[in-house]
Amino acid sequence: MPQTRLPILSTLKTLPEPYLLFMGDITEPGYGKTAFGLRDWAPERCIGEFACDGATVSAGLPRMTPAEAAARGARSMVIGVANAGGVVSDAWMAPLLEAMEAGLDIISGMHMRLGEIERLRETAATLGRSLIDVREPPRGIPLATGLPRSGKRLLTVGTDCALGKKYAALALAKAFTQRGVDADFRASGQTGILLAGRGVPMDAVVSDFAAGAAELLSPAAADDHWDVIEGQGSLSHPAYAAVSLALLHGSQPNVIVVCHQPGREKVLGHPTFALPSVEETIELNLRMGRRTQPAIRCGGISFNTSHMEEAQAHALMAEESLRLGVPVADPIRGGDAFARLVDSCLA
Repeated sequence: MPQTRLPILSTLKTLPEPYLLFMGDITEPGYGKTAFGLRDWAPERCIGEFACDGATVSAGLPRMTPAEAAARGARSMVIGVANAGGVVSDAWMAPLLEAMEAGLDIISGMHMRLGEIERLRETAATLGRSLIDVREPPRGIPLATGLPRSGKRLLTVGTDCALGKKYAALALAKAFTQRGVDADFRASGQTGILLAGRGVPMDAVVSDFAAGAAELLSPAAADDHWDVIEGQGSLSHPAYAAVSLALLHGSQPNVIVVCHQPGREKVLGHPTFALPSVEETIELNLRMGRRTQPAIRCGGISFNTSHMEEAQAHALMAEESLRLGVPVADPIRGGDAFARLVDSCLA
Protein backbone atom coordinates (compact mmCIF):
# COMPACT_ATOMS: atom_id res chain seq x y z
CA MET A 1 0.00 0.00 0.00
CA PRO A 2 1.33 3.47 -0.79
CA GLN A 3 2.19 5.72 2.11
CA THR A 4 0.02 8.73 2.88
CA ARG A 5 0.92 11.39 0.35
CA LEU A 6 2.73 14.17 2.20
CA PRO A 7 2.05 17.83 1.52
CA ILE A 8 4.74 19.60 -0.46
CA LEU A 9 6.51 22.06 1.78
CA SER A 10 7.53 25.65 0.99
CA THR A 11 4.02 26.41 -0.25
CA LEU A 12 3.93 30.11 -1.08
CA LYS A 13 1.35 32.51 0.16
CA THR A 14 -0.51 34.26 -2.65
CA LEU A 15 2.03 36.51 -4.31
CA PRO A 16 1.16 40.11 -5.22
CA GLU A 17 0.66 40.10 -8.96
CA PRO A 18 0.87 41.11 -11.76
CA TYR A 19 4.63 41.56 -11.93
CA LEU A 20 7.23 43.90 -13.31
CA LEU A 21 10.26 41.74 -14.18
CA PHE A 22 13.62 43.14 -13.13
CA MET A 23 16.48 42.15 -15.45
CA GLY A 24 19.25 43.57 -13.24
CA ASP A 25 22.49 44.40 -15.00
CA ILE A 26 23.07 41.07 -16.72
CA THR A 27 24.69 40.61 -20.12
CA GLU A 28 24.55 36.78 -20.21
CA PRO A 29 21.16 35.41 -21.38
CA GLY A 30 21.60 32.25 -19.30
CA TYR A 31 21.27 34.34 -16.15
CA GLY A 32 17.86 35.68 -17.19
CA LYS A 33 16.09 32.33 -16.89
CA THR A 34 13.73 33.38 -14.09
CA ALA A 35 12.35 36.22 -16.20
CA PHE A 36 12.17 33.98 -19.27
CA GLY A 37 10.36 31.26 -17.34
CA LEU A 38 7.72 33.65 -16.02
CA ARG A 39 7.31 35.23 -19.46
CA ASP A 40 6.85 31.86 -21.18
CA TRP A 41 4.78 29.97 -18.59
CA ALA A 42 2.87 32.76 -16.81
CA PRO A 43 2.59 35.61 -19.35
CA GLU A 44 -0.70 36.77 -17.84
CA ARG A 45 1.16 37.71 -14.66
CA CYS A 46 3.84 39.84 -16.39
CA ILE A 47 3.22 43.50 -17.27
CA GLY A 48 6.69 44.55 -18.42
CA GLU A 49 10.38 44.66 -17.64
CA PHE A 50 12.86 47.05 -16.04
CA ALA A 51 16.66 46.94 -16.00
CA CYS A 52 19.80 48.77 -14.90
CA ASP A 53 21.73 50.90 -17.34
CA GLY A 54 24.10 48.70 -19.32
CA ALA A 55 22.00 45.55 -19.15
CA THR A 56 21.78 43.81 -22.53
CA VAL A 57 19.44 40.88 -21.78
CA SER A 58 15.73 41.39 -22.42
CA ALA A 59 12.67 39.21 -21.89
CA GLY A 60 11.04 40.93 -24.85
CA LEU A 61 8.37 42.59 -22.71
CA PRO A 62 7.48 46.30 -22.79
CA ARG A 63 10.12 48.33 -21.00
CA MET A 64 8.77 50.60 -18.28
CA THR A 65 9.72 52.25 -15.03
CA PRO A 66 8.33 51.00 -11.74
CA ALA A 67 6.04 54.04 -11.59
CA GLU A 68 4.69 53.26 -15.06
CA ALA A 69 4.21 49.61 -14.12
CA ALA A 70 2.37 50.54 -10.93
CA ALA A 71 0.11 52.85 -12.93
CA ARG A 72 -0.75 49.88 -15.17
CA GLY A 73 -1.65 47.70 -12.21
CA ALA A 74 1.61 45.98 -11.23
CA ARG A 75 1.77 45.07 -7.54
CA SER A 76 5.32 43.76 -7.29
CA MET A 77 8.68 43.61 -9.00
CA VAL A 78 10.20 40.14 -9.39
CA ILE A 79 13.97 39.83 -9.64
CA GLY A 80 14.14 37.92 -12.91
CA VAL A 81 17.83 37.06 -12.56
CA ALA A 82 19.42 33.76 -11.55
CA ASN A 83 23.10 34.69 -11.46
CA ALA A 84 26.07 32.72 -10.16
CA GLY A 85 25.80 32.59 -6.38
CA GLY A 86 22.37 34.24 -6.26
CA VAL A 87 23.86 37.61 -5.36
CA VAL A 88 21.89 40.85 -5.08
CA SER A 89 24.28 43.31 -6.70
CA ASP A 90 25.06 46.74 -5.25
CA ALA A 91 24.13 48.11 -8.67
CA TRP A 92 20.56 46.91 -8.06
CA MET A 93 19.99 48.97 -4.91
CA ALA A 94 18.72 52.12 -6.63
CA PRO A 95 16.26 50.23 -8.91
CA LEU A 96 14.95 48.14 -6.01
CA LEU A 97 14.43 51.24 -3.88
CA GLU A 98 12.77 52.98 -6.84
CA ALA A 99 10.34 50.07 -7.16
CA MET A 100 9.35 50.24 -3.50
CA GLU A 101 8.95 54.02 -3.71
CA ALA A 102 6.60 53.46 -6.67
CA GLY A 103 4.42 51.21 -4.50
CA LEU A 104 5.70 47.78 -5.51
CA ASP A 105 6.65 44.88 -3.26
CA ILE A 106 9.85 42.99 -4.15
CA ILE A 107 9.91 39.23 -4.85
CA SER A 108 13.26 37.45 -5.02
CA GLY A 109 14.56 33.95 -5.56
CA MET A 110 18.19 34.88 -4.90
CA HIS A 111 20.36 33.15 -2.31
CA MET A 112 20.99 36.55 -0.71
CA ARG A 113 17.90 37.32 1.36
CA LEU A 114 16.27 40.69 0.77
CA GLY A 115 15.41 41.01 4.45
CA GLU A 116 19.07 40.70 5.37
CA ILE A 117 20.01 43.81 3.38
CA GLU A 118 19.68 46.67 5.85
CA ARG A 119 18.86 49.43 3.39
CA LEU A 120 16.12 47.39 1.72
CA ARG A 121 14.71 46.21 5.04
CA GLU A 122 14.54 49.73 6.49
CA THR A 123 13.00 51.20 3.33
CA ALA A 124 10.39 48.46 3.16
CA ALA A 125 9.47 49.08 6.80
CA THR A 126 9.18 52.82 6.25
CA LEU A 127 7.06 52.50 3.10
CA GLY A 128 5.02 49.52 4.21
CA ARG A 129 6.28 47.27 1.42
CA SER A 130 6.87 43.52 1.54
CA LEU A 131 10.18 41.80 0.78
CA ILE A 132 9.36 38.24 -0.30
CA ASP A 133 12.10 35.60 -0.53
CA VAL A 134 10.95 32.39 -2.25
CA ARG A 135 14.27 30.53 -1.96
CA GLU A 136 13.50 29.44 1.60
CA PRO A 137 13.78 25.68 2.24
CA PRO A 138 11.14 24.09 4.49
CA ARG A 139 11.91 23.30 8.10
CA GLY A 140 12.34 19.79 9.41
CA ILE A 141 13.70 18.13 6.27
CA PRO A 142 14.56 14.50 7.13
CA LEU A 143 17.66 12.60 6.14
CA ALA A 144 17.16 10.48 3.03
CA THR A 145 16.37 6.82 3.55
CA GLY A 146 17.07 5.55 0.03
CA LEU A 147 14.21 3.08 0.52
CA PRO A 148 11.93 2.23 -2.43
CA ARG A 149 8.58 4.01 -2.53
CA SER A 150 5.44 3.71 -4.62
CA GLY A 151 4.49 5.92 -7.55
CA LYS A 152 6.42 6.78 -10.69
CA ARG A 153 8.89 9.60 -11.13
CA LEU A 154 10.60 11.35 -14.03
CA LEU A 155 13.60 13.63 -13.49
CA THR A 156 15.02 16.03 -16.04
CA VAL A 157 18.82 16.08 -15.97
CA GLY A 158 21.28 18.04 -18.07
CA THR A 159 24.67 18.48 -19.64
CA ASP A 160 24.82 21.91 -17.97
CA CYS A 161 22.73 24.42 -16.05
CA ALA A 162 20.29 26.90 -17.66
CA LEU A 163 19.46 24.92 -20.81
CA GLY A 164 15.88 23.75 -20.39
CA LYS A 165 15.36 21.26 -17.54
CA LYS A 166 12.49 23.28 -16.09
CA TYR A 167 10.85 23.83 -19.50
CA ALA A 168 11.12 20.13 -20.31
CA ALA A 169 9.58 19.11 -16.97
CA LEU A 170 6.72 21.59 -17.33
CA ALA A 171 6.00 20.48 -20.89
CA LEU A 172 6.15 16.77 -20.02
CA ALA A 173 3.89 17.17 -16.98
CA LYS A 174 1.39 19.06 -19.13
CA ALA A 175 1.55 16.40 -21.87
CA PHE A 176 1.05 13.59 -19.34
CA THR A 177 -2.02 15.33 -17.95
CA GLN A 178 -3.43 15.92 -21.44
CA ARG A 179 -3.20 12.17 -22.01
CA GLY A 180 -5.23 11.48 -18.89
CA VAL A 181 -2.25 10.51 -16.76
CA ASP A 182 -2.30 11.56 -13.11
CA ALA A 183 0.81 13.77 -12.95
CA ASP A 184 2.29 16.64 -10.96
CA PHE A 185 5.10 19.06 -11.79
CA ARG A 186 7.50 19.21 -8.86
CA ALA A 187 9.49 22.44 -8.63
CA SER A 188 13.04 22.34 -7.28
CA GLY A 189 14.21 25.87 -8.11
CA GLN A 190 13.16 29.47 -7.68
CA THR A 191 11.37 29.95 -11.00
CA GLY A 192 9.54 26.65 -10.81
CA ILE A 193 8.35 27.50 -7.30
CA LEU A 194 7.14 30.90 -8.50
CA LEU A 195 5.19 29.17 -11.27
CA ALA A 196 3.80 26.26 -9.27
CA GLY A 197 3.33 28.08 -5.99
CA ARG A 198 5.08 25.27 -4.10
CA GLY A 199 8.21 23.17 -4.12
CA VAL A 200 11.62 22.86 -2.49
CA PRO A 201 14.53 25.14 -3.49
CA MET A 202 17.07 22.33 -3.60
CA ASP A 203 20.16 24.51 -3.87
CA ALA A 204 19.26 26.26 -0.60
CA VAL A 205 19.07 23.03 1.42
CA VAL A 206 21.96 22.00 3.70
CA SER A 207 23.79 19.32 1.72
CA ASP A 208 23.34 16.51 4.27
CA PHE A 209 19.57 16.88 3.89
CA ALA A 210 19.35 17.50 0.15
CA ALA A 211 18.53 13.92 -0.85
CA GLY A 212 15.94 13.86 1.92
CA ALA A 213 14.45 17.04 0.49
CA ALA A 214 14.16 15.30 -2.88
CA GLU A 215 12.35 12.40 -1.22
CA LEU A 216 10.01 14.92 0.43
CA LEU A 217 9.45 16.68 -2.89
CA SER A 218 8.29 13.45 -4.56
CA PRO A 219 6.81 11.23 -1.83
CA ALA A 220 5.11 7.87 -2.13
CA ALA A 221 2.01 7.96 -4.33
CA ALA A 222 -0.47 5.75 -6.13
CA ASP A 223 1.20 3.26 -8.45
CA ASP A 224 -0.09 5.03 -11.57
CA HIS A 225 0.83 8.55 -10.43
CA TRP A 226 3.77 10.41 -12.04
CA ASP A 227 5.81 13.14 -10.40
CA VAL A 228 7.70 15.09 -13.06
CA ILE A 229 10.61 16.63 -11.20
CA GLU A 230 12.50 19.73 -12.31
CA GLY A 231 16.21 18.99 -12.39
CA GLN A 232 19.04 21.26 -11.31
CA GLY A 233 22.59 21.71 -12.52
CA SER A 234 24.53 18.77 -13.93
CA LEU A 235 26.44 15.83 -12.50
CA SER A 236 29.43 17.11 -14.50
CA HIS A 237 29.20 20.71 -13.34
CA PRO A 238 32.27 21.85 -11.37
CA ALA A 239 30.13 23.89 -8.95
CA TYR A 240 26.58 22.47 -8.96
CA ALA A 241 27.03 18.70 -9.15
CA ALA A 242 26.10 18.18 -5.50
CA VAL A 243 22.49 19.30 -5.88
CA SER A 244 22.17 17.24 -9.09
CA LEU A 245 23.28 14.06 -7.33
CA ALA A 246 21.00 14.70 -4.35
CA LEU A 247 18.02 15.07 -6.69
CA LEU A 248 18.98 11.91 -8.56
CA HIS A 249 19.38 9.79 -5.43
CA GLY A 250 16.43 11.27 -3.56
CA SER A 251 13.87 11.31 -6.36
CA GLN A 252 14.67 7.73 -7.41
CA PRO A 253 13.44 8.38 -10.95
CA ASN A 254 12.05 5.59 -13.05
CA VAL A 255 12.87 7.72 -16.09
CA ILE A 256 15.37 10.47 -16.83
CA VAL A 257 15.20 12.89 -19.75
CA VAL A 258 18.55 14.43 -20.63
CA CYS A 259 18.43 18.13 -21.53
CA HIS A 260 21.00 19.74 -23.82
CA GLN A 261 21.55 22.85 -25.92
CA PRO A 262 23.18 21.94 -29.24
CA GLY A 263 26.17 24.12 -29.98
CA ARG A 264 27.03 24.89 -26.37
CA GLU A 265 30.60 23.75 -25.88
CA LYS A 266 31.64 25.18 -22.51
CA VAL A 267 30.04 25.07 -19.07
CA LEU A 268 28.07 28.24 -18.40
CA GLY A 269 30.13 30.52 -16.17
CA HIS A 270 33.08 28.08 -16.19
CA PRO A 271 34.57 28.39 -19.69
CA THR A 272 37.67 26.35 -18.89
CA PHE A 273 35.48 23.24 -18.63
CA ALA A 274 34.21 21.52 -21.76
CA LEU A 275 30.58 20.44 -21.81
CA PRO A 276 30.13 16.66 -21.50
CA SER A 277 28.48 14.82 -24.37
CA VAL A 278 24.89 13.66 -24.26
CA GLU A 279 26.07 10.03 -24.25
CA GLU A 280 28.39 10.67 -21.30
CA THR A 281 25.56 12.41 -19.43
CA ILE A 282 23.17 9.51 -20.01
CA GLU A 283 25.70 6.94 -18.84
CA LEU A 284 26.75 8.91 -15.76
CA ASN A 285 23.18 9.58 -14.61
CA LEU A 286 22.12 5.97 -15.11
CA ARG A 287 25.17 4.64 -13.30
CA MET A 288 24.71 6.97 -10.31
CA GLY A 289 20.92 6.66 -10.33
CA ARG A 290 20.99 2.87 -10.03
CA ARG A 291 22.19 3.31 -6.45
CA THR A 292 18.63 4.07 -5.31
CA GLN A 293 16.60 3.08 -8.40
CA PRO A 294 17.96 -0.08 -10.07
CA ALA A 295 15.31 0.11 -12.83
CA ILE A 296 16.19 3.65 -13.95
CA ARG A 297 16.18 4.23 -17.72
CA CYS A 298 16.58 7.11 -20.18
CA GLY A 299 13.28 8.07 -21.84
CA GLY A 300 14.91 10.37 -24.36
CA ILE A 301 16.57 13.69 -24.98
CA SER A 302 15.21 17.24 -24.73
CA PHE A 303 16.99 19.76 -26.96
CA ASN A 304 16.84 23.51 -26.50
CA THR A 305 16.86 24.69 -30.13
CA SER A 306 15.59 28.21 -29.52
CA HIS A 307 18.70 29.61 -31.23
CA MET A 308 18.18 27.55 -34.42
CA GLU A 309 16.00 27.83 -37.51
CA GLU A 310 13.07 25.41 -37.47
CA ALA A 311 14.18 23.25 -40.40
CA GLN A 312 17.71 23.02 -39.04
CA ALA A 313 16.43 22.09 -35.59
CA HIS A 314 14.13 19.32 -36.85
CA ALA A 315 16.87 17.88 -39.07
CA LEU A 316 19.35 17.80 -36.19
CA MET A 317 16.86 16.18 -33.79
CA ALA A 318 15.98 13.48 -36.31
CA GLU A 319 19.66 12.79 -36.93
CA GLU A 320 20.49 12.63 -33.22
CA SER A 321 17.50 10.41 -32.47
CA LEU A 322 18.73 7.92 -35.05
CA ARG A 323 22.29 8.09 -33.73
CA LEU A 324 21.38 7.77 -30.04
CA GLY A 325 18.52 5.30 -30.43
CA VAL A 326 16.06 7.32 -28.30
CA PRO A 327 13.52 10.08 -29.08
CA VAL A 328 15.00 13.57 -29.34
CA ALA A 329 12.65 16.54 -29.22
CA ASP A 330 12.34 20.21 -28.34
CA PRO A 331 9.35 20.40 -25.96
CA ILE A 332 8.65 23.98 -26.96
CA ARG A 333 8.49 23.13 -30.66
CA GLY A 334 6.30 20.09 -29.87
CA GLY A 335 5.12 18.04 -32.84
CA ASP A 336 5.58 14.37 -33.61
CA ALA A 337 9.07 14.26 -32.13
CA PHE A 338 7.79 15.44 -28.75
CA ALA A 339 4.88 12.98 -28.91
CA ARG A 340 7.41 10.17 -29.38
CA LEU A 341 9.36 11.42 -26.38
CA VAL A 342 6.20 11.37 -24.26
CA ASP A 343 5.39 7.84 -25.51
CA SER A 344 8.87 6.66 -24.56
CA CYS A 345 8.71 8.17 -21.08
CA LEU A 346 5.34 6.55 -20.35
CA ALA A 347 6.21 3.17 -21.88
